[in-house]
Amino acid sequence: MRALLAGIVAIAVLLPALLVDLRARTATEETTLKHTIEPRVCGFTAVSDFAAWEKDTVETRSNALMSPELELPVSANEIVVSWNAETPRDSGLEVEARAIYSGHTTRWYCLGRWSRDAGRFPRESVNGQKDADGDVQTDTLVLERATARLQVRVTLRSAENGAAPQLKLVGISASDTHAHAAALEPNRAAWGREVAVPARTQLGWPGGRGWCSPTSTDMALAFWSRKLSRPELDLPVPDAAHAIYDKAYDGTGNWPFNTAFAGSFPGIRAYVTRFGDIRELEDWVEVGIPPVVSVSYDLLKGRDKDNDPGHLMVCDGFTATGDIVLNDPAYHPDKGERCRRVFPRANFLKAWARSRNTVYLIYPESAKIPANRYGDWE
Repeated sequence: MRALLAGIVAIAVLLPALLVDLRARTATEETTLKHTIEPRVCGFTAVSDFAAWEKDTVETRSNALMSPELELPVSANEIVVSWNAETPRDSGLEVEARAIYSGHTTRWYCLGRWSRDAGRFPRESVNGQKDADGDVQTDTLVLERATARLQVRVTLRSAENGAAPQLKLVGISASDTHAHAAALEPNRAAWGREVAVPARTQLGWPGGRGWCSPTSTDMALAFWSRKLSRPELDLPVPDAAHAIYDKAYDGTGNWPFNTAFAGSFPGIRAYVTRFGDIRELEDWVEVGIPPVVSVSYDLLKGRDKDNDPGHLMVCDGFTATGDIVLNDPAYHPDKGERCRRVFPRANFLKAWARSRNTVYLIYPESAKIPANRYGDWE
């Protein structure tokens, strides 16, 4: 009897502690589960093996590769397709996509005509594609209703007796712009860490005021030029801008054209994607790779309204308190201004949301990249 009473007393003493531990574990599991089952707002699909793509000769010196039906990681109403290809002189390619629904397939929408030298074949986006299903806004397919399935077609073109393009990668960034994801826990391992990215300015060149995107792409390539001892990756800003220029858009802000240029170099991977949270930027900084981010310059500076057309910058890192450090191409070195700038974290989140958290990821194919926990890169 005494032993039984002693056991009951021991259980009574231990029970509160057990309940506290159980509640703590349950809370942790609920947080983990929430991050696992939270509706995704975006996702990325990368294809580098085209063996399953249907091949068809469209015309002399033109061959089309058509994907099978691709299941998107999210049901998406906005699609951005990137590509990496080696395009020898006098060659080019055209990228198209169509959404597939139950009982209905859209037309093929042209998402870009690309050529490295833009000589025989154009480098341009295509306007005037709006119909009942959607529209192409320069580089983004905007659908009237979300789709879970997509097909992509890439037509490779070359001059007579010329070398054909070699397709290396097709990347598909899919977004549900009506969904909202809960904030993730920050990756504080990236706080207080910065990546040393070479400074470049878009200012001081004829027409350079609109060159934030190619200048940021140029900075990312210059970073890898130093890391890899590859001088061909370190280009003057005007050369990068000229190689990215979209004559239909009349500018250099076409997102996939920037990554197509970066990815045209042997061994370099580059694509446009969207992140669900700033935590993912921190993951890239932690492994020492600087993403390029698209933001509203007005909101970044703390203004109430965003009246700017958007601005591209390089994410160098984070301060010890989590504010973001950016290489801003819109600076005047002749006036003593610095490329490196620090902005409040809250301002950045609002500014970045303007582009649906769009980033360029540029890195060597052999690079050790972060674990893809949320499905937003390859």
